[in-house]
Amino acid sequence: MLKNRWRLYAWNAVLSLALIGCSGDAYVAPEGPLPPNTILLSGMMRELSAIPGFTDALLAKLNGGKQGPALMTPDLIKHLRELILGKNWQSLNRFPGWTLAGINPTVKVAGRVVAKKDDATNANKGSEEHPPIETGPITSERVKPYIDLGPYMLEKAEVVDLDKPSTLPGFAAEDIVSELGAGVVRGDGPNATLAPLHAESQRLADVLNRATLNSLSQAARLTATVAGTTVSTPEELIAALANTGHTVVVYDARYFANFGHFHYKGQEVMMPFWIDSQIRIPGERRSLLVPVSHAEYEWEIRGPKINANLSWYFGIDGKSEFRTMDTQDQAWVLGRHAHTYTGKDAVEVTRLVGRMMVAFMHQHLRRPDLPFGGYYPLGVCQDGVAAIEKKITGDDTLFPNTADTALFDDPRDVEVNAMMAAIPKDFEGGKPSPERIFGSLPSDDLNAITVPGLADDLRRVRAAWQDGSLERTPTWMRKMATRAVGIAAIGLLAWLVIRRRRHHAQ
Repeated sequence: MLKNRWRLYAWNAVLSLALIGCSGDAYVAPEGPLPPNTILLSGMMRELSAIPGFTDALLAKLNGGKQGPALMTPDLIKHLRELILGKNWQSLNRFPGWTLAGINPTVKVAGRVVAKKDDATNANKGSEEHPPIETGPITSERVKPYIDLGPYMLEKAEVVDLDKPSTLPGFAAEDIVSELGAGVVRGDGPNATLAPLHAESQRLADVLNRATLNSLSQAARLTATVAGTTVSTPEELIAALANTGHTVVVYDARYFANFGHFHYKGQEVMMPFWIDSQIRIPGERRSLLVPVSHAEYEWEIRGPKINANLSWYFGIDGKSEFRTMDTQDQAWVLGRHAHTYTGKDAVEVTRLVGRMMVAFMHQHLRRPDLPFGGYYPLGVCQDGVAAIEKKITGDDTLFPNTADTALFDDPRDVEVNAMMAAIPKDFEGGKPSPERIFGSLPSDDLNAITVPGLADDLRRVRAAWQDGSLERTPTWMRKMATRAVGIAAIGLLAWLVIRRRRHHAQ
């Protein structure tokens, strides 16, 4: 009996150690206070998940389209579904809460599947790592999935008179807002200030996109005229506007990425996408989880002929392009201008954006089967903005960067290749610096952040960073290795105790 009791004690010790860290801290993410007219995703799904088929319909909407940057790999969609159907609201409030290294494998697996498919069907067309550079004509049909050209085509030369008003239609909410039923709407309505400028903004975005691709269609170029000046590149157009009485300002803007763009019964649905920063919350075992931020360049143009607002980023739709920005952001995503560029700097940002767009197009045409439209292997919205920020200011203040720089090998894009290589890499699970974590935030004032619990965590981490006491949390592999060593030590101790008891019993 004594022997069995000691054996039970030993195994209980081993089991207790094995469970250390598995259950995590007892931290409960707060669900309030919330801004007025706002509800958490968990609050919406508490009410709606019981409706047959609704969860799958919602996930189907998230798994396609161009609304909001998010790393929605198949495993993440599966994980989200499990949390909702399992009514795990606490985890849903910090979804997914993984490190970037934890997200990587699903993307890499998809990439390998594509590579095998290409190897089987395109055996004589070069390797997946270094596909051939095409020298033939590039058609509008081929570039259409990767950039919006509006009414313009690569096969046709165009001259656009920007002195004349745009004839394009105005803002139409029905193009971007859809009803999901049960009081749920996806998509944001018009921004009261910017939506009235939609026709002019859309024309300018189309012209800039098409002019950017002039290098791919030298025989059929688009040119634009403004106040007697003829231009054929984006940077020439921005310079011409500035020289003809227009005010041109370019902002490096950061927001919290809106994961869903959902509205429920007229309320904004707070739906961030959380990533583990691998920075320890002072005094606790848990990591600082931060919502993924969205970064973009924004052009504000005001003048005698053109009044427009545009943005540029590489989106989850796989498009690196100029876009209109005339919808109303939800209040919780905030917004901050990390840098403001005017004059020659505004022209230079525009030039670099154009080079970036051409480099991305080269990648798309050489590697058309990249998973997720190239989103993630070619980077997310942050990568291009971070690369340009580094080029102009010498600093990089964005997280995460996911681009696999081995893909940026095209000899036609030497400048962009070097820029992408110069920024920090997170796709291999590196630990981001606090400068990049805080630099990505959409507000300098932490009190303005309304995501429940986040501002307090950020204040504590910032204080530790400033006083030099900041600590990192161990990686998953380190946790497992430490746990395994501990289990082995306890096992050895238990064996020695049992052996000693046996010896005394004899």
